Amino acid sequence: MASVEAGSRSNTLAASLIAEAVGTGFLLAAVVGSGIMAERLTDDDALRLLCNTIATGSALFVMIVLFAPVSGAHFNPAVTLVSVLQRATAPSVGLAYLLAQLSGALTGVWLAHAMFGEVVFAIGVKPRTGVAQWLSEAVATFGLVLTIAGTSDRARETIAASVGLYIVAAYWFTASTSFANPVVTLARSLTPTFSGIAPPDAPAFIAAQMLGAVAAWACARTLFRS
Repeated sequence: MASVEAGSRSNTLAASLIAEAVGTGFLLAAVVGSGIMAERLTDDDALRLLCNTIATGSALFVMIVLFAPVSGAHFNPAVTLVSVLQRATAPSVGLAYLLAQLSGALTGVWLAHAMFGEVVFAIGVKPRTGVAQWLSEAVATFGLVLTIAGTSDRARETIAASVGLYIVAAYWFTASTSFANPVVTLARSLTPTFSGIAPPDAPAFIAAQMLGAVAAWACARTLFRS
């Protein structure tokens, strides 16, 4: 998620795909696992969300610092799409990234379930729908892609901190709690726990996310010409 470029040319595609799968997997394990832990520790919804937020932002920071030199640390098809639009990533590589991200996201959810003794293969039940939710996802993804574009020439740690802090903030200023990631949305449709989403609501989230990403790409071309 840290860069709109694919990994260094010195890295093999295999290494990049492993990095994308592992990084996305840990991200989902953090999102879902921290939600389960929070549910078990408190009945306070605000405190649950805070716990979920801190774990997600922290995991993002670490995964970006760890894997940005290998794959660019996309962990997000919306980010990969922007990289393809910028011609920094070939479409065939972008498709391979998407498959790696999806496999990692699903594995992360199932791993979180297994670690907490939940039913491993399940379906989301939490309704998340409506214009406010869809607008929130478009805004959240727009801001995420714009953050990445605006910091892409900075130090790796600066990018990682910017992305992690943006997601932490967006958890709280969007009605949808900022999924901002199509594979995250799909994976979270397979958990009935705190961070889940009902499967019928996922497609509209994904459509809003992709629209937000494309709008941010267009805006970034004007704002950050370099």
